[in-house]
Amino acid sequence: MEYGIFTVGDVTTDPTTGITPTEHDRIKATVAIAKKAEEIGLDVFATGEHHNPPFGAPANPPVLLANIAAQTERIKLSTSTTLITTNDPVRIAEDYAYLQHLADGRMDLMLGRGNTGPVYPWFGKDIREGLPLAVENYALLHQLWREENVDWQGKFRTPLQGFTSTPRPLDGTPPFVWHGSIRSPEIAEQAAYYGDGFFSNHIFWPASHTARMIALYRARFEHYGHGKAEDAIVGLGGQVYMARNSQDAVREFRPYFDVAPVYGHGPSLEDFMEQTPLTVGSPEQVVERTLSFREYAGNYSRQLFLVDHAGLPLDKVLGQLDLLGEVVAELRKHDTGTEPKPVVRKAVLEGAES
Repeated sequence: MEYGIFTVGDVTTDPTTGITPTEHDRIKATVAIAKKAEEIGLDVFATGEHHNPPFGAPANPPVLLANIAAQTERIKLSTSTTLITTNDPVRIAEDYAYLQHLADGRMDLMLGRGNTGPVYPWFGKDIREGLPLAVENYALLHQLWREENVDWQGKFRTPLQGFTSTPRPLDGTPPFVWHGSIRSPEIAEQAAYYGDGFFSNHIFWPASHTARMIALYRARFEHYGHGKAEDAIVGLGGQVYMARNSQDAVREFRPYFDVAPVYGHGPSLEDFMEQTPLTVGSPEQVVERTLSFREYAGNYSRQLFLVDHAGLPLDKVLGQLDLLGEVVAELRKHDTGTEPKPVVRKAVLEGAES
């Protein structure tokens, strides 16, 4: 099992102080958070991709992750997500292969459609074509990393003739790919078809919804001949805020939750904790809640936590990471050693059904 953190990079006013970090401050803080994640022994640091306020820090994941790679030695670097719909797959192929070289292979990426509608016209795309874009663009990306002299023609970009993306993947091995989705069974199907990982963001929806998506992915993974359903490669997100006792955690986090750009101004903190995986409480409660995810997700491969959202200042985030280090150490005691591990497959199974 891999444990780590992910960030959405929001630049949000701290509701308890009225201080709004600059974009420069937030970007530098993101690097500091990644370095702290390695220091406390986490396995993964992942960044989202957004192109609109208040999400200023992760506009260019390959640049951010290359910078972090130069300042770390062990932690795996990933995205959460890379926009497969509005980025040119040729550029994705080249940017992330380049990052793979700079990071000496300790990277992978998660592909997704994002959750911001206006980003589509900003990059010349139509949101109504979101799912077909995701399917076609990944088919091209998959081919670009595995073949040279690519001839290709599709609906959404100009044709390619004898094209070779550069640099080539490190040692001829493409980066491992996760397909991230909150709500779309088509993306679970896509992940299963290629034998890639499926990542459920898991911070907005009830457990019953997440369980159905994972069950679909596992069944289709087996259908396409990549292994048994229990061998399918599942990742989960989650959000936590901790204090030594639960009352302090709730009291401290409530003002941040109430105005959070992702889920603020909606259900109460208590309702959100009851209906979603958000856990605000003691480290012991976080351990117990996280272990309960296996009841409906089965043995899974990667658990990422969101700890820096909603205007939390850097010092509080670093304090959360110290507590998270304790939580992960306890969670590892419960790992079975049978969790599926991400593997690299050179190509989709021959003869797989569409």
